[in-house]
Amino acid sequence: IQKSSLEPAKHLSLSPSFQCCAFASWTKDNIHKKECCFFEKGVREDVCKCGYSKTNHVDETIKPEDFMGESWDRHRHVREVPTDAFGDISFGGLGQKTGKYVRVSTDTSPELLYRLLTEQWELSPPNLLISVTGGAKNFYLKAHLKNMFHRGLIKVAQTTGAWIISGGMHTGVMKHVGQAVRDHALSSAMQGQIVAIGVATWGTIHNREALVHSEGCFPAHYLMDVESQGRLSCLDNNHTHFLLVDDGTQGQYGVEIELRSHLEKCISGKHLGNEESHVTIPVVCVVLDGGPGTLNTIYNAMLNGTPCVILEGSGRIADVIAQVAGLPLTRVTIALIHQLMKKFFGQEYEKFRDLEIIEWTKKIQDIIRMSHLLTIFRTGEDNHRDVDVAILQALLKASRSSESLGIECWKRQLELAIAWNRVDIAETEIFTEESQWKSSDLHWAMFSALVGNKPLFVSLLLENGVSLRDFLQDETTLCKLYKWLPSCSFLRCSRKKAFPIKSRAHSVQGEMISMTHVSDEVRHLLGSYTQALYPPSKMTNHFNISQAPLREDVAAQRDPGRDLFLWAVVQNNKELAEIAWEQCRDCMSAALAASKILKTMAEEGSDADEAEDMQELANHYEKHAIGVFSECHNSDEERAQKLLVRVSPFWGRTTCLRLALEADDKSFVAQSGVQALLTQIWCGELSVINPVWRVLICMVFFPLIYNDFLVFRRDEVIQRDAAKNKEIKTVTGIDTCRLYILHFYSWSRLVYLYSSPQVKFYWNIVSYFAFLFLFAVVLMIDFQATPSAGEVLLYIWLFSLVCEEVRQLFYDPDGFGFRKKARMYINDLWNIFDVLSILLFVIGLAFRLTTELFYVGKILLCIDFVVFCLRLMAIFTISRTLGPKIIIVRKMMMDMFFFMFLLSIWVVAYGVAKQGILIHNDNRLDWIVRGAIYEPYLIIFGNFPTNIDYAAFDINSCSMNGTDPLKPKCPVLNENQTPAFPEWLTIIMLCIYLLFANILLLNLLIAIFNFTFQEVQDNTDRIWKFQRYELIKEYHSRPAAPPPFIIFSHLYLFIRNIVLCRPPIISKEFKSELPQMEEEELLSWEALMKDRYLLSTQQEQSQSMERRILDTAQMVTTLTDRLEREDETSSAAMVQRLARIEEQVDQSAKALQWIMDSLKSQGFAAKETQPLNESPDIYTSEKEDGFHVNARQFHYPNSKVKRFPVPEEKVPWEVSFSSYIPAYYASEDSEDHVDGNPAGRTGIRGRGALSHLGPNLNADFVLTRWRDCERSVLEYLVVWDESQGTLALPGVSPARPVQSADHTPLIRTLGKKLYEEIHAKVSEGTKVFEGYVDDCRNTDNAWVETTVLNIHLATTSQMMEDINSMVASSHGALQWQEGERQKPDLAQTKETLCGRLLSCTTGSFDVQRCCSCKCASPTTGFFLPVCVAFC
Repeated sequence: IQKSSLEPAKHLSLSPSFQCCAFASWTKDNIHKKECCFFEKGVREDVCKCGYSKTNHVDETIKPEDFMGESWDRHRHVREVPTDAFGDISFGGLGQKTGKYVRVSTDTSPELLYRLLTEQWELSPPNLLISVTGGAKNFYLKAHLKNMFHRGLIKVAQTTGAWIISGGMHTGVMKHVGQAVRDHALSSAMQGQIVAIGVATWGTIHNREALVHSEGCFPAHYLMDVESQGRLSCLDNNHTHFLLVDDGTQGQYGVEIELRSHLEKCISGKHLGNEESHVTIPVVCVVLDGGPGTLNTIYNAMLNGTPCVILEGSGRIADVIAQVAGLPLTRVTIALIHQLMKKFFGQEYEKFRDLEIIEWTKKIQDIIRMSHLLTIFRTGEDNHRDVDVAILQALLKASRSSESLGIECWKRQLELAIAWNRVDIAETEIFTEESQWKSSDLHWAMFSALVGNKPLFVSLLLENGVSLRDFLQDETTLCKLYKWLPSCSFLRCSRKKAFPIKSRAHSVQGEMISMTHVSDEVRHLLGSYTQALYPPSKMTNHFNISQAPLREDVAAQRDPGRDLFLWAVVQNNKELAEIAWEQCRDCMSAALAASKILKTMAEEGSDADEAEDMQELANHYEKHAIGVFSECHNSDEERAQKLLVRVSPFWGRTTCLRLALEADDKSFVAQSGVQALLTQIWCGELSVINPVWRVLICMVFFPLIYNDFLVFRRDEVIQRDAAKNKEIKTVTGIDTCRLYILHFYSWSRLVYLYSSPQVKFYWNIVSYFAFLFLFAVVLMIDFQATPSAGEVLLYIWLFSLVCEEVRQLFYDPDGFGFRKKARMYINDLWNIFDVLSILLFVIGLAFRLTTELFYVGKILLCIDFVVFCLRLMAIFTISRTLGPKIIIVRKMMMDMFFFMFLLSIWVVAYGVAKQGILIHNDNRLDWIVRGAIYEPYLIIFGNFPTNIDYAAFDINSCSMNGTDPLKPKCPVLNENQTPAFPEWLTIIMLCIYLLFANILLLNLLIAIFNFTFQEVQDNTDRIWKFQRYELIKEYHSRPAAPPPFIIFSHLYLFIRNIVLCRPPIISKEFKSELPQMEEEELLSWEALMKDRYLLSTQQEQSQSMERRILDTAQMVTTLTDRLEREDETSSAAMVQRLARIEEQVDQSAKALQWIMDSLKSQGFAAKETQPLNESPDIYTSEKEDGFHVNARQFHYPNSKVKRFPVPEEKVPWEVSFSSYIPAYYASEDSEDHVDGNPAGRTGIRGRGALSHLGPNLNADFVLTRWRDCERSVLEYLVVWDESQGTLALPGVSPARPVQSADHTPLIRTLGKKLYEEIHAKVSEGTKVFEGYVDDCRNTDNAWVETTVLNIHLATTSQMMEDINSMVASSHGALQWQEGERQKPDLAQTKETLCGRLLSCTTGSFDVQRCCSCKCASPTTGFFLPVCVAFC
């Protein structure tokens, strides 16, 4: 099947009807069903042996009655045809649940089904596959266990992104799965769809005819009729997808089992997450209730390495396994299984045969032996508080035992936990005291958690030793993070700028985004006044998205916390950004920068919802900045002010104050600490405690500054230092202080006074009032044809104002650039007034100097005077009382503008109607405008017209023909010279107009003003504090002299900066760069304040009412669950205790009876066997559990022969086993042999796959070396065996004798020559083991015995060099594996290893106890030689 056939439904975003047609076409081409092609009478005349009636067969399949040909056979008389049942399924009833379904053949490829699920049905690949199996019939499940199962199953499915697979029917355990999905759908607390896939048998579905249609059903209306279903079953309406497996028969259950297992195996082979992952999708089997078929499912699943979770208390086979799971294998006997089967199966037990019980006993023993794959969920145990935890712990336990005990095992478990997004499992199972992690070992996990948006895991990794500095040390890692950014506005903008030429078809996913591009885009978002956050990239790029030239000579300092925080902010990820912000060094600058970036992205974005989220996150980080600064200001005001104006090397060499202003963070700027800094700058070197009246007096009588009339900041510093040094009263100190004070009483005080922005502002107010006074005098008194001296002075004064405006426009200490500076200048309302007033003055002056336009010029200058007077309102912005009111006036002016638009509609409507009714054809435009607009407008203010009422009409007040330009035209008159218009109409129109215009609209305007006032009043103080900054900064940079004397300062600046080309003087009041030591100290203190702020925030959240309610609800739920669990546990424990007491009483009674009989018979019966309640054929083995296991597997390898089940107690030949009838199997000959396997029964006779009867000798070589000269790590050589698909030890097997040794993996890898050199060292090797091996090929008559030789190679030998070079060039086919790290006491190490050997030599092999490696012998199939060699 070509991949192109799958693409239409996946990639084309077309109409639903087209998608349905495409899906139908693909399904008919790829999916098939099975149908019977030969009708043969079955039990009934009209029913075929396939189970379908005669009417369901086509004519060609029905043979004549006298047909004597072949009989019906499932394999020959069932054929595949294109499926005719697929599409959407709709279940009736409440909720109208819909799902997807398809009828598939039993021979359908699992790979094709997986593509159907992921590509056609567009399911996301799972991170976990949960296969739920158990009782197919309805069974009782305790309410508490039922709730725990429902809650746990859905929780694990949702949190891990798992698929749930069940039988899909509305009965038994499948019904419970559906109910769990339904409960999730009804719950508003959980979000996201749960995928529940039902794999059912088509021939057992009730009402399946509704699903059949040759072109598919979209949807098919399926009726659930449970009452009339009979032996069939209805589909469960809560499953989301159905795979209906068809084998051409009807009424046969279990048809889907094989295809379902193949599908689960196929899914388990897929990579988890992406192709780069080394972990495949894990599979877990969850068992409730169940019968013999469920036992087979559990057994086969565990043989395939699938962990199983069994719920104790669910009934039948689940409870049988749960009861014996904790017992030793020697106690799990046939008699015990009989007893438990009878107890839990009830009447069904009577139908079981003894041979079935024996087989089930063997399977249960094998299941218990695989303890690493078996998890029993017991509701009374504290370690399994919920089913979801039990499921995930089972998977981790299985992965832990299947891997070597080392970092690889922990890495696999951590990768699974990250994929599942279960940080609770990682905390309890992975990050324990046993696991030791380095920062470098967790870098891959950190990258996966960041890319996968798993903030809880990011926090956990940081807590467990991940260093961001090490993780982001390489720029490539950061580039990869930006490459894997999810779709967001930042990425779209970056890609558009980075790839302007490439078409959208060429995805940028394969391109590496360099940090230069990120730096340019961030600089665009922050503002051009910042410098590059990252130095120019050394990578070779074919594109450039830079917006402005960068200063390459300045290398921005790297802060890994800043890098990660910026990465999280640009994708609008609040959780990750919160974690990264806590790691930032300059946290306050980071929060303000994030606010600016997010607000800019919100303005430039096109998605309204995304922009709203960005705005919300920006406000969140503004609150963070406010919180940190408040803590800083409360702790140390001086340090807090330094934080505001210090240059941040991590954020483009800008300041916190500048970032807050650019981000329009009014709340931050309105903080008392920020305002205290602005007030201090406003006062300059004067103290902020000086009253305004004292400053005004000293402006005129400046000598008062020398007698402490004004307080200077240096005076406060001296007083503060003197207060600290009160105890030190030496003469030297007093003299030094006096000399300093006398020096301060010099010229500098006068300079400090008049250079203060506050004093500059007051002088400019005086100057401006003087300018307006002169302007008024010239306009009203001294406006001559020839300009007078006062008028010339006025022109000079205005020229000085023009020069000041030019200086403000070009003065750019922050490095905004002329374009942004000009934009900022125009956006200021008062600057617009300045420009307008200057332009009007220049135009009026030009007209005034001409004779023809002299009067027009004066009119323009008079209008200009109005603009200058309005500009006077700017002086009130500094006032705390009047400043906010000006903001309210501006808001009301905007409201009034829209109100006037609404009012004009009524004015024009009434005015035109009135003018048309009263006046006939008036062609004078001025009087038309007066009558249609001016008069209706005046009516609003009470000036009523006289020409609309007969009584008030005066014919002398108007002109009959409109010839008098000073009188309006008279209304239309009749022959009586009285108005002819309908008086009733004009008066009614006037009343309606006054009702709406005067009452409705004017009151509406008042209401609007009132609303605006109430709305703005709460924020005016905050807005005024924010706008106050610009006024302070303006007068801080303004020359000290007021106009018109400021012209001399402008002349000085022009000569200094333009003529002499000297750099401008940069003030440190708004931007200061601190020394390195002071910078580090300040950042450390800021980090401490940030921790205090976060701690206080957490305390506030924990003490909030909402949090208390949630905690209380959780505590009540926990207590309720615990009480229910204790009730069930106590009752179950009581039952067990009573049963145990009853058993002991029974045994005591029998023992007493035996004693009495012995005494009665005078001691002759003392030699008889004690009649205990035990089976007489129980054999207590001295050997450990797990002995002789591989040789008793049910399926003999590479054949279809099945062994006879041999339970643990029946293995020894000494134990009688009358039912033992093993199969006979021999590859070639039929030679027989007496029972002789030294380990006991194997369940099969003959030679099997071995070379000959009796012992088959085998040799295994263990090549070892020391990794280094210190002999700290012992290593062994392994080869990749392609036939087995595993790493294996070199050896010679009985199936491959020495003569054919060329076929061993070692020969194929090393070559025959090097192998012969190794073989020559066999005589130097040490024989470490010789004896019986538990091999899966062993039979009753043939078995494997092995000899293990350890050949230790010297590190400096030539052979070692040849092997090492071969290992380097083998691409993994030949490897050195770490075996054991040497302990300080070598004797103790050997003793430990030999202790492991003790369990290995008996054949009782356990991976966890015996070996710390994962390597199989190619001949024996287990790890014994490695353990032996190390000992």
